[in-house]
Amino acid sequence: MNQLKTLFLLFLMYAFISSCGNQQKINAYHFATKKEIEVRRGAVVSASPIASKVGVSILKQGGNAVDAAIATQLALAVVHPSAGNIGGGGFSIIHLKNGQNISIDFREKAPGKASRDMYLDSNGNAQMNLSQNSPLAVGVPGSVAGIFASMKYAKLPFKKLIQPAIYLAENGFALAPGEAESLNDIKEYLLKMNAVAPVYVKDSPWKTGDTLIQKDLANTLKRIRDYGAKGFYEGETGRLIAEQMKKDNGLITEEDLKNYQAKERDPIVFDYYL
Repeated sequence: MNQLKTLFLLFLMYAFISSCGNQQKINAYHFATKKEIEVRRGAVVSASPIASKVGVSILKQGGNAVDAAIATQLALAVVHPSAGNIGGGGFSIIHLKNGQNISIDFREKAPGKASRDMYLDSNGNAQMNLSQNSPLAVGVPGSVAGIFASMKYAKLPFKKLIQPAIYLAENGFALAPGEAESLNDIKEYLLKMNAVAPVYVKDSPWKTGDTLIQKDLANTLKRIRDYGAKGFYEGETGRLIAEQMKKDNGLITEEDLKNYQAKERDPIVFDYYL
């Protein structure tokens, strides 16, 4: 029986790896998913073949696993918007070369104005529509703070890590079958929840291979590139989030955004046997 250590590396799932030299050579219109592959020096896996290619390109440019994970996560915010995004949160578990294990908590947090009974009616019954499908259900996002908390374990400049995501948002990419289907499925929900139809909605149904371009997201990513975490939690992006929350009777304020901090926590490490 072999004794194995449980060591997980950052927010990457699913399977794909491909060889490419740099971000400009990543073809966002011709790609395929591979669920099994053998490699010698490293692999990047995520929910999107394109995002995984981004991570591999970062490794080939001399980045470490943290660099690749950050670049992959940012790319997922563009090419897999149904799951990877900068408006959510999560956890990072990192195993360093020196044997140190790092755990970073950047899950969403309740706004300062949140209260215990905010989802209950006058009779004390839970109002599921408020807790799941309303502005009151939105937590203060932690993804961007988590990325920057991870940067001290990275090697490459942040501008290099975020540039592939900006490129993909600004120039577009081809939708995979599941992504096209997902956008079609949530069309009515998106129209209901947005005063102005977002780029994820179009008159005719999305088809596999259609190009999705996200100029507003590209501009948001550029502000993060230029101003760091403050480019998201403060400035124009922070103001826009807070204004929309106020307009929709949500709770998140500019102060909530400004005060958000990712936390390093003691990782849980244990042995298990096969």
